[in-house]
Amino acid sequence: MGQLSISNRTAPDRSAQTSPERNEPGLANSTQVEPIPEFSSAVSPAVQQRLQAALAPSSDPAAAQDFARQLTRGHYENFSVISLLLPRHLRQDFCNVYAFCRIADDMADELSDAHQASEALRYLKDQTLACYEGRSGIALFAALGETIARHSIPAEPFLDLIDAFQQDQRVRRYDDFAGVVDYCRRSADPVGRLVLYMCGYRDERRQQLSDRTCTALQLANFWQDVRRDLLDRDRIYLPGDAMRRFGVSESQIREGRCDDGYRAMLRELVDQTQAMFDEGENLLPLLNPSVRRQVGLFGRGGRAVLSAIQRRNYDTLSRRPVISRWTKARLVLSTFAAGLLARVGPGGRA
Repeated sequence: MGQLSISNRTAPDRSAQTSPERNEPGLANSTQVEPIPEFSSAVSPAVQQRLQAALAPSSDPAAAQDFARQLTRGHYENFSVISLLLPRHLRQDFCNVYAFCRIADDMADELSDAHQASEALRYLKDQTLACYEGRSGIALFAALGETIARHSIPAEPFLDLIDAFQQDQRVRRYDDFAGVVDYCRRSADPVGRLVLYMCGYRDERRQQLSDRTCTALQLANFWQDVRRDLLDRDRIYLPGDAMRRFGVSESQIREGRCDDGYRAMLRELVDQTQAMFDEGENLLPLLNPSVRRQVGLFGRGGRAVLSAIQRRNYDTLSRRPVISRWTKARLVLSTFAAGLLARVGPGGRA
């Protein structure tokens, strides 16, 4: 099995930094760049090309931002929706943040083994910390560093995401619901907090409500992809105590056999997730109308996943529940129409 070679990594030369200054995030204060990992031939050419481009030495923010836009346009299925609905001044920032999440996800799930993924994620963590010390010189942070500086985003959301991806390399089963939610605290909640920072919100109340929506959205995806996660990634996010209580076995999931016990278990989990969406919806009145509908679309999309699960009578094993194209289009069109009406107003015009 291929290995990730990082033996040529060198520590940054601190001897010349007798009185270091804190530079803008993402802008290296010297020409020295830590060598990027050498990905084995077992990695698909497309992923290898993506990672090498993101981690390549660069001090050109414009070129790096173009890379982030291309990456987002090519790999984020809702890019056209974001382009249509997001305020123009946030679109590039969204692309820069998405590029970070995409690259981290590639490292976690697309490399050939857990050791290679862990080493790549460790490198990404080093570069994230370097960005906040003003000494990262790679393309990913040449773009993201400007977003971080513009919105004064702290390092914690990025580090939490990396930590969750690293946990995926070590932990593949969860004992209880609390353990799954704790994982979501680092795998999903940081994304919502990053959105809030970019929208100008930093208070704990809004962040906590955002956390409820993001955790619920992650859970909805887990309940949708139970069998696929096991077959493709050898991961089960269903709480172990719930599986035991309802008599659900791992072999049953592998074989795609849905029974009354599985349905009852998933009904309970869907109800818990729905309650989180309900609580998180209290965030929307606290947001500026220019971003309220766009943020609300994420919660509505998650609820649509739960509805798809319910329509299949909680059978997510024999076939994966999906949101139809019509449902997706209706969500987007209703959000867009609401925005137009808000701008036009009674008897007015845009």
